[in-house]
Amino acid sequence: MGAAPIPHLEADCSRCFGLCCVALPFARSADFPVDKAAGVPCRNLLADHRCGIHDHLLDGGWRGCVTFDCFGAGQQVSQATFGGVSWRDAPTTAPTMYAVLPVMRQLHEMLAHLRDAMALESDEVTRSALAATTATVSATTAGRPDELLAVDLPALRSRVGGLLAAVSANARAHRRARHGIPKPPRRVRAGADLVAADLRGRDLRAADLRGALLIAADLRGADLRWADLLGADLRDADLRGARLDGALFLTRPQLAAART
Repeated sequence: MGAAPIPHLEADCSRCFGLCCVALPFARSADFPVDKAAGVPCRNLLADHRCGIHDHLLDGGWRGCVTFDCFGAGQQVSQATFGGVSWRDAPTTAPTMYAVLPVMRQLHEMLAHLRDAMALESDEVTRSALAATTATVSATTAGRPDELLAVDLPALRSRVGGLLAAVSANARAHRRARHGIPKPPRRVRAGADLVAADLRGRDLRAADLRGALLIAADLRGADLRWADLLGADLRDADLRGARLDGALFLTRPQLAAART
């Protein structure tokens, strides 16, 4: 038996049962104009699972919807895990479907990062580990609902995170050596608190910014090529004019949350 195929990692709302609009909770804030409990359909969700205000979400204060990305988990849960039978057609499955969605989203996000890591320079041992881990995560996405809910996500994320860190370190060291890139300022490091920091025009090539807090940071004109941005919080960061080509593990939600 061959390895399980990697599921599609981009959202296809036409094949989803509007799961993010039902399963996930949100609170009234700068991202949402109202409160909504988990398992309660959003007031904008139509009978055909489409969003009634999709074309003007920002105008209505629904920024959280614009920045959210399920990485294709919605259609995987809808069409594969639950065989195309919606929560409306089978209400008894609804609680389980809602619980599976965030698990699947994490699995799909891991697969997206592993896919990106496979495109970077690494040694044969690391590449083999990446391939094996990708196969494991991909096979997990094909599991039954009970199997998905039993997944040890912290352990799996730790395994994936270790591989991504190793690949990132190797790729960034390679770029630094090839291009003579200087070390970034001491405060620019993984997990750093750089909220509202003035980093305009800075040379941040190949910097390690994994998990850094860059909320409202001024990064206009900064050079972030080959910087590791895994998990970096870019909400309201000003990226206008910044160089981001080749940035490692940068996701669509991160970009959507920033000013570009």
